[in-house]
Amino acid sequence: MSDSSRTVEDVRSLIQSRKGFNPQQMMKFFDNWAETYEQDVKILNYREPNLAVDFLNANFPGSREEAQVLDVACGSGLVAKLMAELGFKHFVGVDGSNTMLELAAKTGLYQDLKLAILGPEPLPTQTGAFDVVIIVSALRDGSVPVSAVRQLCQAAKPGGYICMTRVDSASDPKQTYKVSLEKELQLMEEEGLWTPVDTKEMDKFYIDPFNNYENEQSDQYVGGTIYLYMRSLN
Repeated sequence: MSDSSRTVEDVRSLIQSRKGFNPQQMMKFFDNWAETYEQDVKILNYREPNLAVDFLNANFPGSREEAQVLDVACGSGLVAKLMAELGFKHFVGVDGSNTMLELAAKTGLYQDLKLAILGPEPLPTQTGAFDVVIIVSALRDGSVPVSAVRQLCQAAKPGGYICMTRVDSASDPKQTYKVSLEKELQLMEEEGLWTPVDTKEMDKFYIDPFNNYENEQSDQYVGGTIYLYMRSLN
């Protein structure tokens, strides 16, 4: 149910209220947010799914119609909707919020939807089953821990693609999560688990919800990085 009176400041206040949440608290937050989620992310000019899907699509050599896609932290289904427009047809979604999964189910795009809070719980999917594994906007403190990245790789078929986004969060000024994540990505490469396809830094994922500006014309954006890897064939 939308509320046409909602403003950027309303959404900022809501998002700022989750600062410091652990993964379980974060999923309860998303359960409560589901009702206005898609409206609110439009208010923040949330471009992260579009940028990630475009980046993946430009680099994916396989058949879109046949590709099996695992949409991790799928939320209400924004990523699957964008991928479907490009010809992808087969989706399995995973999210820690049951209410978000109910929204995702209403899209009619997913063959299966699974409830799991990654980190405290393992990724509830078959190993080596997917041509594409994609996770958008969830690799961050308080959401999906760095330790879950290996499971994303394991879920992909040999030669499958893993697309991930990470936000430069104002709530992590020392970039502790980024350093830890990129150390793990490099380690997995050295272990021969996957090879990098491309990495791209973006400066406009969405309007920064952790800073308030007197002049709305001067809204600053949160940027981040999109990573794309291919699981090793052996």
